[in-house]
Amino acid sequence: MGSNSPLHIRNPGGPVAGNATPLDRLKASKFSDAQKGFILKQGNDGVPVAEICRKAGISQATYFNWKKKYDGMQPPEMRRLKQLEDENSKLKKIVADLSLDREMLQDVIRRKL
Repeated sequence: MGSNSPLHIRNPGGPVAGNATPLDRLKASKFSDAQKGFILKQGNDGVPVAEICRKAGISQATYFNWKKKYDGMQPPEMRRLKQLEDENSKLKKIVADLSLDREMLQDVIRRKL
């Protein structure tokens, strides 16, 4: 593949800030949504998975995880899914924090009565 191939474009994202939650510290993919879409499209076009994985430098497990999660999606849909997952994670954290606050306040009220 030439240097114009989507597989040679790197995601410019840097490391996550030091105050990140454990979920935020997961390793960011070095592949953009467009690159993932290109890789999955090759599989749909009949290119053997082993060849795709070798050229892309990914494991077959990664390929099949991407296929399970993103198959049939266009890059904008992939980005939207990622945004929704991030938002959902943040909302879950907020709910957990508020639930803990509620429990502590109820404990304080019980002790006063």
